[in-house]
Amino acid sequence: MARVELKLDINRVEGDLEIDVTLEDGVVVDARTVGSLYRGFEQILVGRAPRDAMVITPRVCGICGTAHLYAAVLALEQAWALPVPANATRIRNLCLMAEGIQNDLRQTFLFFAPDFCNARYQGHPLYAELMAAFEPFKGGLHRETLQVTRRAVEIVAHFGGQWPHSSYMLPGGVVTPPDERRLLACRAVLDEVQTWYERRILGAPLDEWLALERAETLSAWLAAPERAAAALGLMTRFARSLDMHRIGAGTPHMLSFGSWCDPRQPGAHLLPAGYFDADSGTLQPLDQRLINEHVRYSWFRPYAGGRHPFEGETIPDYQPDSDRYTWAKAPRYGGRVAQTGPLAELLIAGDPLIASLHAAEGGSAWLRQFARVRRVGVELSWARRMLDELATDIDAPHYLSPPAGSERDGQGCGLVMAARGALGHWVKIRDGVVEKYQIITPTAWNASPRDSSGEMGHWERSLIGLAVSDPDDPVEIGHLIRSHDPCLVCTVHMLGSGRKLRYAP
Repeated sequence: MARVELKLDINRVEGDLEIDVTLEDGVVVDARTVGSLYRGFEQILVGRAPRDAMVITPRVCGICGTAHLYAAVLALEQAWALPVPANATRIRNLCLMAEGIQNDLRQTFLFFAPDFCNARYQGHPLYAELMAAFEPFKGGLHRETLQVTRRAVEIVAHFGGQWPHSSYMLPGGVVTPPDERRLLACRAVLDEVQTWYERRILGAPLDEWLALERAETLSAWLAAPERAAAALGLMTRFARSLDMHRIGAGTPHMLSFGSWCDPRQPGAHLLPAGYFDADSGTLQPLDQRLINEHVRYSWFRPYAGGRHPFEGETIPDYQPDSDRYTWAKAPRYGGRVAQTGPLAELLIAGDPLIASLHAAEGGSAWLRQFARVRRVGVELSWARRMLDELATDIDAPHYLSPPAGSERDGQGCGLVMAARGALGHWVKIRDGVVEKYQIITPTAWNASPRDSSGEMGHWERSLIGLAVSDPDDPVEIGHLIRSHDPCLVCTVHMLGSGRKLRYAP
């Protein structure tokens, strides 16, 4: 039996990611996900004024700063029991949607699809089309995606003054009111992005795409000439020809914190939160009290079992000669490994097409990526609704000043669906300063190490059984991991592992 050990530094991801796998006769039989950079944002916040989180946490990530800002402000508003005006929620949602559109398009066509241009596929009948569309810095879709996504985040700049690292949300609302000029400018951006998305990605109008509901009709719909020539049709045909709809399922349990706060109903979401229990096939209400984090295989000061984030800690304890192997923790929901991201988000929200495909084929690397392209359409549709509602009620308040004495000691959590999935911030305030601050990112859920019971994380589990044709060019691992839109820069909590790595192409 041929046994091969690979240490892969995966490129085209946010942050530092190493994948260690063991192959036997070309099949993955063991896997470890290694986050190799410690950053320590939770420790930076301890002892600071709670409002400092509005400036510090958006810098956790250069892609999803809006999501971190949103989660941070929600945590403080819960701790201080502050009301938020509807227009502030609409503006927050609109900016988060714009950031999501930017990320979903970039991840798909700048990070995931370029692997289709690997020289291994030169003999594939679609190779010339793939190169023309997705070749880095040369392909038409690649270059257009750069241009269009730059436009998308202008929406954030209209309300936040800049992107990334904006700090325009604050407890009680946002700093900038809606006005006709901003709303018209944002609508012009959405018009441009939607027109491009319909023409180049779908080959169909947005309404027609969102009305598509059944798995059995998808192939025929994509086969129409104008849709077959568009990016989604090309990507789907090629991915399924590689059997990507049969690999990378990982854990079947899924988690969503709910998409975009409902402006009219505090505490509710426009797309609902929940937990999909695959063992029973049931959708359960979200209960954040069931979340805990393990550090048994992480480079942090040890503690027994899992801890809820309110009781957690992020104290580095680098142990290179032990069986610990990552700066990522191991979040669990009710003791179970759960995955998050667009697939979980849309499945739990009841998107009929995603639900139908999942019921027919189960989770996979292809469906995960397909759901991300689907979500762009959902984001565009809801963003227009936010603009329409702002225009209807343009003079309503965008900020409510917290009353005297409201900024008291306490605790709160802020839960949002970021571009990559479920993001949570938990804060404890004591004597007017942050006593504890914990962040669990989407990639922490997906890329977690083993937990106290030895259970593999989702990525690790999804790699088991994967066939790798060429250990010197393990492009199959790249397909699978990149389908999750990995962001280790958010997940690890500046130390190198000192290990010699082999770079994936």
